[in-house]
Amino acid sequence: MLTRRHFVVTAAALFSPPISGPLFAVPQSREAQWAAWDAQVTPPNYDPAVSNPWGLHPRFLPRLVEAKDGLTPGDIHVDAVARYLYHIKDDGTAMRFGVAIARGDLYEAGTYTIRRKAKWPTWTPTQNMIRRDPELYAPYVDGQEGGPTNPLGARAFYLYVGDRDTYLRIHGSPYPRSIGGRASSGCVRMVMAHIIGLYDQVETGSTAFLYPPEDALAAQS
Repeated sequence: MLTRRHFVVTAAALFSPPISGPLFAVPQSREAQWAAWDAQVTPPNYDPAVSNPWGLHPRFLPRLVEAKDGLTPGDIHVDAVARYLYHIKDDGTAMRFGVAIARGDLYEAGTYTIRRKAKWPTWTPTQNMIRRDPELYAPYVDGQEGGPTNPLGARAFYLYVGDRDTYLRIHGSPYPRSIGGRASSGCVRMVMAHIIGLYDQVETGSTAFLYPPEDALAAQS
């Protein structure tokens, strides 16, 4: 006859204590490291207008330019053809930065709201990314900690439609030589030092307009 004590002892043998090790650890971004990481990705004696250890075409360095009339201060506009991001200022000017956009048909033109922004964010590939490129993304199915090698880089703006996270981001990149090209899986990439300078100027609730790339315009003509 099975006693209650027998059941308790057997159950204890069958079911181990909750797993608390790294197998189920949530990716973290160590805030104590943020300042050191910022310094690591920012050139010595950094001057946004001229510093270029990445070998970018000079037109992709930050520039203050005249904005078109009628644009709302604080908003972001991404010219996917020229590979520029514009942040509209209060005085009729805009800061212009070089960017990279998504490859192929992964770029999604549209109007988005920046609902969240983060410093040295963690990153987890989407299921679509894993299915599309399993060798590249499957090793990170449980996420990647924040840091200089994280694909989202030093800063990220999270793009939403209403309350829905689109999983599209405007973010820094550990691959600055991709700027000016088409390289990402959907996001808009910036040089890390550039987005660090932009980050505090962009408020949550701002609108980000992502305009169609050259192949979409050609298809419409």
